[in-house]
Amino acid sequence: MEQFYLILVVVLFALAISDLVVGVSNDAVNFLNSAIGSKAAPKWIIFTVASLGVLVGATFSSGMMEVARKGIFHPDMFFFTEIMVIFMAVMITDIILLDLFNTFGLPTSTTVSIVFELLGAAVAVSIVKISQAGQSIAELHRYINSEKALAIITGILLSVIVAFVVGALVQYIARVIFSFKTNRTLKYFGSIFGGIAIAAMTYFMIIKGAKGASFMSEATVEYLNVNMTNILLISFVGWTILLQLLYWVFKIDIPKMIVLVGTFGLAMAFAGNDLVNFIGVPLAGFSSFKAWVAAGATSPETFEMGMLTGPVATPTYMLAIAGFIMIITLITSRKAQSVVATSVDLSRQSEGEERFASSVFSRSMVRTTISVNKGLRKVLPAVVINSLDKRFEPNKEEQFSDKDRPAFDKIRASVNLVVAGILISIGTSYKLPLSTTYVTFMVAMGTSLADRAWDRESAVYRISGVFTVIGGWFMTALVAFSVAAFIAWVISISGQFMIFVFVAVAIVMVARTYLLFKKRAQENEEEEAEEVDLSDKIIEKTKKQVFNTVMNANQIFSVSIDSFIKEDRAHLKESMELIKKFQKKVKKAKDKVFPTIQTLQQESMESGHCYVQIVDYQREVSHSLKFLIEPLYKHLNNNHKPFIEVQLEEMTDLINHVDEFFNLALHLVKENQYEKFDEMLAQKEALTDKLTQLEKKQIKRIKAKDVSTRNSLLYFNVIKETKNLILHSINLIKSQRDFVELSKK
Repeated sequence: MEQFYLILVVVLFALAISDLVVGVSNDAVNFLNSAIGSKAAPKWIIFTVASLGVLVGATFSSGMMEVARKGIFHPDMFFFTEIMVIFMAVMITDIILLDLFNTFGLPTSTTVSIVFELLGAAVAVSIVKISQAGQSIAELHRYINSEKALAIITGILLSVIVAFVVGALVQYIARVIFSFKTNRTLKYFGSIFGGIAIAAMTYFMIIKGAKGASFMSEATVEYLNVNMTNILLISFVGWTILLQLLYWVFKIDIPKMIVLVGTFGLAMAFAGNDLVNFIGVPLAGFSSFKAWVAAGATSPETFEMGMLTGPVATPTYMLAIAGFIMIITLITSRKAQSVVATSVDLSRQSEGEERFASSVFSRSMVRTTISVNKGLRKVLPAVVINSLDKRFEPNKEEQFSDKDRPAFDKIRASVNLVVAGILISIGTSYKLPLSTTYVTFMVAMGTSLADRAWDRESAVYRISGVFTVIGGWFMTALVAFSVAAFIAWVISISGQFMIFVFVAVAIVMVARTYLLFKKRAQENEEEEAEEVDLSDKIIEKTKKQVFNTVMNANQIFSVSIDSFIKEDRAHLKESMELIKKFQKKVKKAKDKVFPTIQTLQQESMESGHCYVQIVDYQREVSHSLKFLIEPLYKHLNNNHKPFIEVQLEEMTDLINHVDEFFNLALHLVKENQYEKFDEMLAQKEALTDKLTQLEKKQIKRIKAKDVSTRNSLLYFNVIKETKNLILHSINLIKSQRDFVELSKK
């Protein structure tokens, strides 16, 4: 029996390593988004600073471990076997849940997930225990630490509102003081701003370190508590003077220094506050196992776990190992970069591609805000409004290429980090395991709003994105509770061998999400590879776009009609998926018309309208294919009668003629032989005549009552959309020809 539970402990630690990987991938957004979004330093410097913060924070973490041991339930009410079931259910659920969020690039809270997983698993095991003992469900309160759980949940929800409001307020004040033209204002206020910021981060780091450091003596902690005011005052004055001297002598970038210090501090906070979410449960399981073994020949089913209510002492070496695993993941995880990108995109000051669609709620909020804003402008004096508007005018003197342009400036990045750090330190001082994700994300959203990054062009999309993320947070709580409860319940009533079944399920699910993420990442890399900023490569870029459009159109048309002829629903459905991908791709190209035209050299501006036409005709080609294939799939999916024999022969012949047309188009584009365009026009005329003849033949069949109404509508739709497809393809090739000729002038 001892060997079995030893295996479970080993599995727990294996799950802990996996949980560290998926957890860091999601939580990296907390401390990386400000530095990366503002491009405060090269990425290797940012990652080095963050890694040091993680390592230091990991050693400060042991004081929070009690949340995983006795924060959510009363361990003295459970036996060893039941505790192990709870812990296994929690770890399995956590890995599946966090990996799913990482795959879709959505930030969520590891604190919320662990709290609700512990709650769900403990409730499920308690209900089974109560049921077997013949007790009333009213006894549940004896097993669950409902007061502590409620305090944690309340603290987390309040932190969301407070973080957004405080972030917006502080950023508004900071922007009014500094404006976007920081070169002038930093001369006078930069050192004071830096002194306040770094003093605040010093307080933050002391609070995070002193309260739970595994190596800090009680005397040192007491000294820091007694002299905190003096430490902060000396820190503020000292940093203010030092920064001012460094600015005068070396012209240092004060906001850059604040961002790097803040990144270190927040990375430390993350490791200190959230490490419990990844290794707290396995360490509690290990402590339980050691206590049971030390008790001698005691049955695991009768060994009470009151020892978990005792003081916590996590070895520093374990925390350091966890820290190193987190650092490796931080540097190598592509999923972490995906989650960071979501937060940065929602905070972006400039225009760009929006990742989220608008919603009814976001549109309603924007309309309400616009109305309130108009009302305030009527009440406030014009002098005040104009003065404030000037502080928010962008700095037109700053010139960046699209590649080097930061998502926001370092003033906002500094506010993000300092405000988040202070709020988290306050939460930590009250022993509330605040969600660092919720705090940092909502501070970033609040500062974005205050900085007028959400203008009328982007507000509906950004707000929709924020609510998508917040909705995901509520889903985190619901899914974490439900899945952990289900797993714990199944293991409790079916036997502990089910643990290995659920571990296998978790491995399969993580493998599947990895493959899905890898596929999406490859698609994104291919799209990014096509994005060429240099105007002398624009011709090659459009040539590739047009060539791929014609090739895709030919393939989708041929496969779809052939699949319909053969009544192959599966292949026709694949064509529908190809159409969706094709439409998504051409929509992205259309969304990027503005930045692409900007890359054209001044003397090439005449070709700009040709590029717009190319993108428009690509979109029309995709629409024609969609309108052609959707009715075919619907007809086949509803098991309606296929075309009659003569119609099928006509469709087969049509595939061959369309294929010839597209092959000539591909040859023209690939070899730049646009002198053969007249030959292509002749083919188009011949094909149009053929389609007209097919229409006439169908009319004869209608008069002869050889075909039904449904058959005729579908047949005419194929003819009409094929005509449109050919017409838009001709216009696409013509626009590409004109674009090439005008670009060479």
